[in-house]
Amino acid sequence: MMKLSLGPILWFWSRQTVFDFYANAVEWPVDTIYLGEAVCSRRRELKPDDWLDLARDLKACGKDVVLSTQTLIESEADLRRLRRICDQNEFVVEANDQSALQVAIRNNLPFITGPSMNVYNVATLKVLAKQGLKGWNLPVELGKAALAQLIKGLKEEDLDVPAEVFAWGFLPLAWSSRCFTARHYNLPKDNCEFRCIEHPAGMELRSRESQELFRINGVSTLSGSRYDLMRELPEMERMGVSTVRLSPEYQGLEEVVKRFDQVRRGVTPTTDPLQLVEAPPCNGYWYRKPGMDLVGA
Repeated sequence: MMKLSLGPILWFWSRQTVFDFYANAVEWPVDTIYLGEAVCSRRRELKPDDWLDLARDLKACGKDVVLSTQTLIESEADLRRLRRICDQNEFVVEANDQSALQVAIRNNLPFITGPSMNVYNVATLKVLAKQGLKGWNLPVELGKAALAQLIKGLKEEDLDVPAEVFAWGFLPLAWSSRCFTARHYNLPKDNCEFRCIEHPAGMELRSRESQELFRINGVSTLSGSRYDLMRELPEMERMGVSTVRLSPEYQGLEEVVKRFDQVRRGVTPTTDPLQLVEAPPCNGYWYRKPGMDLVGA
């Protein structure tokens, strides 16, 4: 049976909100939990040691834990935080940036490539497998055709490197050295007043026609529509996908997890997760269509 994972929290939440979220998540039918700040180094509600303590607690409760790294490394301070995560040997690391990849390899630390890494061919996976790769995430802009080709190529090379697919949540699309949330409030990035914490689900960015195009989240830009591949889980399992990833959200995720768990066990859920949330759905990338499209609704 395929595994369910919780990706790293992409939003800026208070320290207590994070702890409360994982206190609840430990009771959910998820197998793997990714922990760590993956977006902005200024988000310091939890320090590296806090994430490590939380990781140990979740591991003691029977969860597989992976430590996620920052996606955009910009400074020596960012590198110090990265090295702190990669200096431990208790947990696998999710590399979301080439810097994390290099540090993990140098430290002989097992790693997983996150969905922000440019893993587009079997040759890349083959090279990384020799250097400690324990799993890989399909880049969010790729779909089932590319995934099938990659899985087939891995089998032909006799490489056992599990594939993971981002299957629920706002798609992380881009990162910038500029903070869009700070700019919205006419504040400099280095004196942003941590305004992201006022938007635990990001800020909607709409077109002139009032279509929700994106979600602004500090230095990152996410899709305005929520990606949902729940209906595709049986096909993914036949393809050989090991894990599907659900991205943490401020509200309603427990019900989403329950329904994904039902589908992976072959049970038809009584309610569609998309009825529990307000943002429009999408699955276009999976079918090689524009990402905001919804195919086969």
